[in-house]
Amino acid sequence: MTPAEQTPLPLDGVQDHAPVALSEEFAPEIEVRRSERRHRTVSARLRDGKLVVYLPARMSKTEEERWVQTMLERFEARRLRSRLNTEGDLQRRAAELNRLYFEGRLRWASLKYVTNQNSRYGSCSPGEGTIRISSVLAEMPRWVRDYVLVHELAHLEQPNHSKEFWALVNRYPLTERARGYLMAKGMEEEAS
Repeated sequence: MTPAEQTPLPLDGVQDHAPVALSEEFAPEIEVRRSERRHRTVSARLRDGKLVVYLPARMSKTEEERWVQTMLERFEARRLRSRLNTEGDLQRRAAELNRLYFEGRLRWASLKYVTNQNSRYGSCSPGEGTIRISSVLAEMPRWVRDYVLVHELAHLEQPNHSKEFWALVNRYPLTERARGYLMAKGMEEEAS
């Protein structure tokens, strides 16, 4: 799907991401197009800096405002993911932590920031070799991001929270400090 396309959403659909704070640099002109033929879906496209939101004609002004905000947040989340994952910092840092704490032996198929992790800072699917890091970590201190990366990297070797897993994670010297920091932030402390 190109950045200009958006899959239509059912009107009763739920958001697939946590609300994203809109940045000042993402302020597209908004155009709302209503259609008598559209009954059950809302969609949006970003074209030439303009967000075009397609709505059913019968939708109230209040619902329109809610859907415009939802679409703005969705496109901002996409822009944020793209920026964070394009810069390559996460990949470089994971490679460095792999070298420092795992003797460079770990391999992963995919490692990226995501905006739809609402209750965890990170997740790992060892069988697939995929690691997802919540985009909220991009704004946290580097030593906290490093802990979450080490935690998720350790799952590539130990897919559980066993004694062996924690022995791997505890090689990172700021583990306890970072865990306390994340607990204070209120999301689930133990990434999976």
